[in-house]
Amino acid sequence: MNKLLLADLVVLIHLAFVIFAVFGALLIIKWRWIISLHLPALFWAFYIEITGGICPLTPLENSLRSSSGESGYSGGFVEYYLIPVLYPTGLTKDVQLLLGIILLGINILIYSRIIMKVRR
Repeated sequence: MNKLLLADLVVLIHLAFVIFAVFGALLIIKWRWIISLHLPALFWAFYIEITGGICPLTPLENSLRSSSGESGYSGGFVEYYLIPVLYPTGLTKDVQLLLGIILLGINILIYSRIIMKVRR
């Protein structure tokens, strides 16, 4: 398979992971077993958000793009693909921390509702 196509596949997997980390708790309502996949994804996304770390998929994509003759990008997936769309220019670390807390808070609320529903 072409390395550029592999790089695009990595981006799609990365985007799917981000969406799953944010909204995956909703899938637990229907499929309880998803919790064993979602909690690690949620905590990883939270960790990356509050520490400003870079997901390992980003260097993999950059490497694939570079080896195919296309330039990669600096920074992480979120900074390159999502922040320009979702967040204003000049996003501060405090706002990133707040977004991480909101991510965690939304999921705590969803999980709390699921737990209450199961206990009934």
